[in-house]
Amino acid sequence: MGRPGDPPEGTPEGAPGGAEDEYRSVVFDESFVRAARLQESSARERVSDHAPAVRRRPPLRRGLPRQAMVLLLLLAVAFGTAVFMGLRHPYGAAPVKRSTEPLRMSVVPLAPRGPVPGAPDARTLYARSPAARFAVGLAGIPLPPSQPTAHFSDSQVLAALDTARKYVLHSALDPDVLTGREVRPVRALIAADQLDQFDRSMDAPAADGRHAPTGWMIRFDPARTALAADDIRTRGALTVTETDAATLQVVADGTFVYAVRAAGTEGKTPVSLFTVRRELTFRFDRDTLRIGQTRLTVSSTQAGPLSCTADTGAYLRPLLAGEHAEAGGPPGTDPYGTAAPALCGTLADTAQPRG
Repeated sequence: MGRPGDPPEGTPEGAPGGAEDEYRSVVFDESFVRAARLQESSARERVSDHAPAVRRRPPLRRGLPRQAMVLLLLLAVAFGTAVFMGLRHPYGAAPVKRSTEPLRMSVVPLAPRGPVPGAPDARTLYARSPAARFAVGLAGIPLPPSQPTAHFSDSQVLAALDTARKYVLHSALDPDVLTGREVRPVRALIAADQLDQFDRSMDAPAADGRHAPTGWMIRFDPARTALAADDIRTRGALTVTETDAATLQVVADGTFVYAVRAAGTEGKTPVSLFTVRRELTFRFDRDTLRIGQTRLTVSSTQAGPLSCTADTGAYLRPLLAGEHAEAGGPPGTDPYGTAAPALCGTLADTAQPRG
């Protein structure tokens, strides 16, 4: 630090140095003069303007450099634009509304009025039934054109449709799931807050409208029923709607026709058809869309030929070729219990293969 009397910018170049220089205090360079707060008026100013002999100089301005000011201005404009666009963007993040609604499910057996028709092979039966006009596999449930909604982009709507279609594939068309060997492909698509309900359904099936495996997937009792053909006939549609600013809903409505025969009798027993009409309601928020999962909220299934007295909770046990529905109506319902009411319908003759 300089001593009192030093010029503001240090000792002038070429000036004698040393603390003992007796003229040091009277050596002034240009920077010292510019830094002075008092300035002597010139002779002309004192004569013409009656100015005082000495006047105080205004303080030097020490502001930000011009480049820094321009940079700050640009940053402020960019920040303001970002805030404005965030507020106006049609797909901005809406408050997350997480649903913990459990899956509600129903399975209604459809009982035939006579013996179940059969044939030596699946192709013959398909050709004689309404399924002759159906597509094979997932081709029967095409992806509809996706359009943005008020709060979800086109890509988000497409992601919801694609995940719902994958669920249909694994829960109704995957041979490993259909034959009871696997549940993991279906479980992988379920949102984390429904996994407890799913796992309880698999571990302890109950006819309470909440914990039946057949509400989550189509699967046959492997001890009784086998697939007779891999070409499952399908027809269905997917529809998507926005239920609120945070939720997309997809409904998958489809009919699936399976060729089945008695387990362990490949080529030795006739083949019959088993038809399932199924409607699933899926819910998506931005979190589940991002990770490719869904919440299944409603599952409604009608399937036949089945006996009204058949247990349809853990597995579906189709009536096979030549079999009749058991006499009597559906199992009794205890109005004091927690089980869902038992329902049963009649399988129309037109839904069966022609003789």
